[in-house]
Amino acid sequence: MTKTAMGRTEFIALIAMMMATIAFSIDAMLPALPEIARELTPDDLNRAQLIVVSFVLGMGAGTMFTGPLSDAVGRRPVIMWGAALYCLAAALAWVSTSLELVLVARVIQGIGAAGPRVVSVAIIRDLYKGREMARLMSVAMVIFSLFPAVAPLIGSGVIALAGWRGIFLVFMGFAVIMMVWMGTRLSETLPVAHRRPMRLGLIWLALREMFAHPVVRLSIMVQTLSFGMLFAMIATVQPVYDRVFGMAESFPLWFGAVVLISASASVLNAMLVVRLGMRAMITWTLAAQVVVSGVMTLIALAGLAPEVLFVAFLIWQATVFLQAGTTIGNLNAIAMEPMGHIAGMAASVIGSVATVASALLATPIALLFNGTLLPLTLGIWTMAVAGLLLMMRMRRLETR
Repeated sequence: MTKTAMGRTEFIALIAMMMATIAFSIDAMLPALPEIARELTPDDLNRAQLIVVSFVLGMGAGTMFTGPLSDAVGRRPVIMWGAALYCLAAALAWVSTSLELVLVARVIQGIGAAGPRVVSVAIIRDLYKGREMARLMSVAMVIFSLFPAVAPLIGSGVIALAGWRGIFLVFMGFAVIMMVWMGTRLSETLPVAHRRPMRLGLIWLALREMFAHPVVRLSIMVQTLSFGMLFAMIATVQPVYDRVFGMAESFPLWFGAVVLISASASVLNAMLVVRLGMRAMITWTLAAQVVVSGVMTLIALAGLAPEVLFVAFLIWQATVFLQAGTTIGNLNAIAMEPMGHIAGMAASVIGSVATVASALLATPIALLFNGTLLPLTLGIWTMAVAGLLLMMRMRRLETR
């Protein structure tokens, strides 16, 4: 085990900061969408929601390469280069005068953020093993899962002080602190003797092998749909609070409350997955989402009082976040089961493919927002139905 100068508490804090880069970069932007829309795309306000999915698209693309690259050149260079790219992209977005340039910057920013997010897990694996590794990962993930609750509040505070462009300055400061902290306190965790050259051909071979395996292929497809439901909700949720309910100012508080409730998903999954099994857990969760999203669609059509509609939306929003917590990890585990011989490469490829494809699914749903809940409820209901049918197909394949 490679030595590090920092203690366990400091190490967990640094890893949690690396992991939180993604949540911070997405959720802190949500309160800024109305201002960005009014300034950069006043003729089509929905286009501002691409601020979210463009970052997710870049993050997914970066995930494909950051893991293998860190195996080849070491952990520190990939995180440092990724953080530097993240800073440059944030600076570009800060000075941009068109939405198109901001979106390009966000894609680049997502690519850069993939470095700290993916490689932080590899660093834990380098330094710790067995139960100690699992314990440290669990603590870091708790911090990571709670960060989205406060990110919109941070974004709102920055907007009040410096406008929406100020958020990109905060992103730059966040990345610089992380770079300085890691650069001065954490040494390289992957010795030169343990490094492996990066071969693009191996990524292609891994792709072919995974999509040739029916269970792995179906798992990736369902994971894509689960991510798609989550990202469709995140991309659309601020306009819903603003234009459907007229609650833009209180949005960060409501969003934070829902995230805190939804953080229990990992605990719920840990309690039930051993008893029910991963496949049953996923299938029942998606079946429940089909019902809940269908009911939410009917409620949206019923013309109920705004107060009743808002309570129903809050409950539904929580179920979408909870569903992500009880499906995505299990789906990743199912996909990885037959891929043990290429585990590292498979993890990068699965994460990348599912994230990029889900961003493409979430984009039209966000753009179709029309001041009502229907595009979002119907979009998520459709993805939940498709996911449930795919899980039923997986069950039939495994019982042959």
